[in-house]
Amino acid sequence: MTATTARRTLVTGGAGFIGSNLVDALLDAGHEVAVVDNLATGRRENLDGAIERGARLHEVDVLDRDALGSVIGEVRPEWIFHLAAQIDVRKSVDDPAFDATVNVIGTINVLELAREHGVARVVNTSTGGAIYGHAEQIPTPESAPELPLAAYGTSKLCAEQYCGWSARLHGVSAVTLRLANVYGPRQDPLGEAGVVAIFCDKVLGDEAPTIFGDGTQTRDFVYVGDVVAAQLAAAAADVTGVINVGTGEETSVLQVVDAVAEAAEAATGRPAGWPAPILAAPRAGEVHRSSLDASRASTELGFTPATSLVSGLAVTLDWVRST
Repeated sequence: MTATTARRTLVTGGAGFIGSNLVDALLDAGHEVAVVDNLATGRRENLDGAIERGARLHEVDVLDRDALGSVIGEVRPEWIFHLAAQIDVRKSVDDPAFDATVNVIGTINVLELAREHGVARVVNTSTGGAIYGHAEQIPTPESAPELPLAAYGTSKLCAEQYCGWSARLHGVSAVTLRLANVYGPRQDPLGEAGVVAIFCDKVLGDEAPTIFGDGTQTRDFVYVGDVVAAQLAAAAADVTGVINVGTGEETSVLQVVDAVAEAAEAATGRPAGWPAPILAAPRAGEVHRSSLDASRASTELGFTPATSLVSGLAVTLDWVRST
């Protein structure tokens, strides 16, 4: 990338799982990178390599409008990737007011400050399955009814609406990516797709995994590297509105258990001594089936998932072994 195409970028939630992988990719592409993270769930160590390469970490909460505005005024980003969020579905059900405060007010602060400082592009990160709820159409397109079961999906949907409002009223160029269940290195077990990181840890310790429900519930597991590629493409594009990012494939939790065991056997050279899963009661606010139709991402962003579940699990397992 030449100096003329390099961008000044800011990543909120950049010390988290997806955010830190995005920061690395932005640096690889030659961009200047600043990170905003309150480190409540993000981890400073996720950015150790990025900081050595020139990324700057600002320990700021997106709810602190004045502090966030100071950072944006200093950095003068051309692109903002907004990933800071409350992502725990269970916590959102237990404390919906806190969930809404972080996910809605935090997004409003980002959008308003982007307008005030002339930011060229905002890429908002949202959720697919949690917004569509019990979808009748699988894989689910963006046109499907939005019927979230958990407060988390409700707050993220509201944040999306504010992106649309900011675009209509103020001309802020914003696009929202509705992500499927992202997994990969640095994965945080708080999110729905955290099951992959948890299972990898359990199989390496020969401990029985816990499955909430009967294990037949499905998710659309998409590798973090593919998600990052979609985010970069979304920043450079002119498209607005919401775009699904996933594989369009359903994988049951029981299938993930088997796939993680196979990956562990291949990595260690020995059969996994993994006890049978422990079945627990289903958790409130979680859907039974979820898979996203990513046709619009293919058409508008040129996005095609490049990483198979087998390959992605191998990389994830290797990362878990090394930590």
